[in-house]
Amino acid sequence: MNILFVNSIGRNKFGGGEKWMVTAAKSLADRGHNVTLASKKNSRLLHYASQKGVKTMVMEIRSDFSPLKTLKVARYLNANRTDVLICNLNKDIRVAGLAARIAGNTAVLARHGMLLCSRKWKHRISLTRLCDGIITNSNTIKQTYAGYGWFPPEFVEVIYNGIVIPETIFPEDFSARFPGKRIIYSAGRLSEQKGFIHLIEAASMLAKTRNDLVFIVSGEGKLEHELKNRVNALGLEESFIFEGFTQDIYPWLKGCDLFVLASLFEGMPNVVMEAMAVEKPVVATDVNGARELMRDGITGLIVPPADAEALAAAIASVIDDPVRLKSLGMAGKKRVKDHFTVRKMADLLETHLLDKVAQKQTPR
Repeated sequence: MNILFVNSIGRNKFGGGEKWMVTAAKSLADRGHNVTLASKKNSRLLHYASQKGVKTMVMEIRSDFSPLKTLKVARYLNANRTDVLICNLNKDIRVAGLAARIAGNTAVLARHGMLLCSRKWKHRISLTRLCDGIITNSNTIKQTYAGYGWFPPEFVEVIYNGIVIPETIFPEDFSARFPGKRIIYSAGRLSEQKGFIHLIEAASMLAKTRNDLVFIVSGEGKLEHELKNRVNALGLEESFIFEGFTQDIYPWLKGCDLFVLASLFEGMPNVVMEAMAVEKPVVATDVNGARELMRDGITGLIVPPADAEALAAAIASVIDDPVRLKSLGMAGKKRVKDHFTVRKMADLLETHLLDKVAQKQTPR
C-alpha cells in the first residue's frame, strides 16, 4: 500500500498522538508498505520521524479551508497513487480529505487519540462526507461517537496503541540530585488538560507531613509560568521541579519511584503505557482509556480527575511500600506485554487498512 499520514499539529508540539503516528508509520514501512509522514516544516514531529527512519515531507495546513492546498494535495495523491490517507486533526480531514475525494481513489481515515469530534455540524459534515472511517484507541471514545447517531456500526475501529521499548535504558540517577528523596514523575504538555495544577496541590498536601518527596515534570506549554508561580506560592520550589521538554522520557521513567498521570481527559494515555512497560507503578486519573489500559489495584491506582486530595491519598498509600510498588510495576509490565505491543497494533492496523482499500476499490 501507498500510505500518507498527515498531522498539522504546531511545530513545537509533540505528544502521544504524534508518537503513535511515527510508530504506526515505521511499523507499516517495515512490512514493505510505502509510507510517508507529512507535517509542518521544522516541526518536532518531522524531526522525530526522521530520527526513527520514517520518510517525511513538508505539508502546511493552516486552516479548515484552503482550495489551493487541497488541489496541491489532490495532485500529490494522484501522482503517488496513494491508497490510504490517515489524518490527525479535523482541519487535516477538511483540506486533505477533500483532496482525496477529488483524487477519487484514496481511502480516508481520521485517527482520534482523544475526543476530537463534538456534535458540531462541521464535524458531522467533514467526518461523514470526507472520511471513510475513524481509528481510535479506546472503547469509551467509540461508545461516545456511537451516541451521536451519525456513523454506521463499523465506521469507528478501536485499535489499541502499541509501544516500542528501547532494548537498553539507563535510568536517570535522581539520587545524585536529590539524595534520600523519593521521586514522583509526570510528563505532558503544560496545559489545563494535563491537570498539573491538581498535582501541585497534591504535592502541597503531602509536604505538610513529610519532606522526602520530589515531584518532577517533563514538558512545556502555555501554562508554564502560571504553574511555576503556584509552586512558588506554595513554597514547593525545592520539591516540585519542571524539567522542560524531554524527547526521551524512558530514563526518567526508569529512574523514578512512581509515575502519576493527573489529566482531566485523555484518549489512551501512551505515557502510562510507557511507565508500565518499564515496570513502574502508576497513579492515574479516571480518564478515557485508563481502565482499558490499567487494572485498578493490580497495575496501579485510578483516582477521580480534578481531585488533588485523592491524588495525594493514592500517592501516600503506596510510596512507602516497596513490596507493593514492585508488585504493581511487575503486573503493569506483563499487561503491556500481553496486550499493547507494536506487533499486535501493526497487525490490526495493517488488516484494517487493507480492508478499507478493498472497500474503496469495490464498485457500488
